[in-house]
This record gives sequence, structure tokens and C-alpha cells, in this order.
Amino acid sequence: MFDKKTILLDLYSRLYKAFSPRHWWPGDSPFEVAVGAILTQNTAWRNVKKAVSNLKAKGLLSPHALYHLPVEDLEMVIRPAGYYNIKATRLKHFVHFLFQESAGDLARLLSEDVHTLRTKLLSINGIGPETADSILLYAGNKPTFVVDAYTVRILFRHNLIPEETPYDEVQSLFMDCLEPDAPMFNEYHALLVHVGNTFCLKTNPKCTECPARGWNNDE
Repeated sequence: MFDKKTILLDLYSRLYKAFSPRHWWPGDSPFEVAVGAILTQNTAWRNVKKAVSNLKAKGLLSPHALYHLPVEDLEMVIRPAGYYNIKATRLKHFVHFLFQESAGDLARLLSEDVHTLRTKLLSINGIGPETADSILLYAGNKPTFVVDAYTVRILFRHNLIPEETPYDEVQSLFMDCLEPDAPMFNEYHALLVHVGNTFCLKTNPKCTECPARGWNNDE
């Protein structure tokens, strides 16, 4: 019986060989990545891209621009992302927090240690663990593992966790077994997202074609 570290490293190796580097998260700046992390809640990435493109086209993709933009106007700009009323409010909460903590300077905010910053991000209305960790990892290059529905589905289907395992427990599985390596965590999460999108579908999964087939001696 292999230990969990060996199992997780084997999965990473299989997916990396199958898919190569994913170059995720797309964004021209850490602030764009943070905005995208908030907008991607409960929607497909293609819709987020449309909303981010709208912000760019109107010159609004900066902390100062969003801070001064009325929330009603922001709602219309990010409408393609869905749940635009809620997400506009969450973006405003994030930007107000950014000005309160670091005068609107995201780089200064991200210079804080990961544990302190994570606690602060989770205090913002509308930012949960997955969004906070996405900002930390992809915008801040902090060594924290992002857990999403794809991660849980893949690990559950390969008998590594129960289906209803809480977020923090799934995250701890990676954080406790692997070295705190931000680039690897970045790549690992991106690979899991890709396999979840392509093979490990919620319904009608393509198991026979999946590069994770046979991993963890599940066959």
C-alpha cells in the first residue's frame, strides 16, 4: 500500500505527462487574477473572460477605477459573468478592503505572510476559502493549495476521500503530504481542473480515456 504522498505525486506525474504545463491562471496582472477569482464563482471561465474584457475595454481594471465606480455601473459591465449583482458587490467589498489595508496597493497587501493574509481575505464578505486561496496562489504566488469541485470529484472517484469531505480537510491532504511549493501547487490545481473539465465529468465521465485511469490501484 502506497502512502498518500506517493499517491499524490503519482497523480501529478500522470497528469503532467498527459497535459503538459497549463499556464494557469490567465491574467495580465495580479489584480486581474484577483478579479477573475471573484468573478469565476458559480460560472464558466468563458463568461469571466467576457466580463474581464469589458472591464479592460472601459479602462476599469484597476483598484482605483473600481473603487470609484458606482456599483450599479459595475453590475452592467460584469453582466456576462452571471450573478452580476452579487459579484459586483463582492468586488466592491474586495476593493474597499484593499484600500483599507494597503491604500489600494495589491503588491503591498500580497507581501504579507500567507496565514495572516488568508485570514484577512476570508473576513471579506463574499470571499470563501476557494476564492481566497485562488488569490493567494495565483495572484500572490503563495504556497497554498486550491480545492474545487473537480479536486473533490477526482479524489472521491479514486477512493482517496469521502465525497463530502470538508474543504480544509481536502486542502490539508495536499499541504501535509507535499512540500510548500507554489509553482507546483499552481500546476497541480490547473491539471486537476483540466482533467475534471475534459474527462472526470459530473455525468457521463470518460473514465476509459482518462490519464488517471488505474491511478491509486482503483481498477
